[in-house]
Amino acid sequence: MTLSLRRPAATLAVLAALLTACATSRDAPSADPSPLRPRNAASASATASPSGPASPSGEAITHELADKIDELLAMMAEDRAVRTGVAPPGDDRSAEELFGQMGAVDEANSLRIREILDEHGWPGWSMVGEDGSLAAWVVIQHADRQLDLQELGLRYLHGAVDAGDASAGDLAYLVDRVRVAKGQPQVYGTQLGAGPDGELTPQTPIEDEANVDARRAEAGLGTLEEYYEEFRRAMEELPEG
Repeated sequence: MTLSLRRPAATLAVLAALLTACATSRDAPSADPSPLRPRNAASASATASPSGPASPSGEAITHELADKIDELLAMMAEDRAVRTGVAPPGDDRSAEELFGQMGAVDEANSLRIREILDEHGWPGWSMVGEDGSLAAWVVIQHADRQLDLQELGLRYLHGAVDAGDASAGDLAYLVDRVRVAKGQPQVYGTQLGAGPDGELTPQTPIEDEANVDARRAEAGLGTLEEYYEEFRRAMEELPEG
């Protein structure tokens, strides 16, 4: 089956997911106006303890830590808004205004996340919970104008995953993002684009593609074919017209 990316009914959110593999959701892609990436449920806990990702709780949550979590979630929400053109509730900015602010938002988010990395290292599950860690990943994943920041984040995230304090699936996506930026082969095949006929295709070739599903499984991700099929289903569910 060939997936066309040229259907006029395709929403900006789904196109963004298909062409940049951006994500702020744990779920499979849909027509919902938020940038998505397919994520196998196991990916969030591929390196976690049997009880699952650690979450800050009880006396460990100080006002400063709570503010940090809120700040990261706000950064992710703004990232989502400027990429989908859908403002948060109570925000009257138009889609045109939001799209026009993407560069400024990315610059501000990149500056702040760099400060957080310098101060704390990777904000992992034990510090900011799973959602806070995801938010940090989203900001760095979209910092395409600052490859050095993505590489810095990659080093910190790798250490956090090794310590069981962050998502191996998030690491897989960032590994591929950095490799694609350098024109290098991908390891996990997460970064997709449109081929000459509009079909899904990796943005750069996949290294040792015969064993890519084994590597994806180690990161808690589904098979490459399942990944493609989730996008196909999402596109088929979009209304015609």
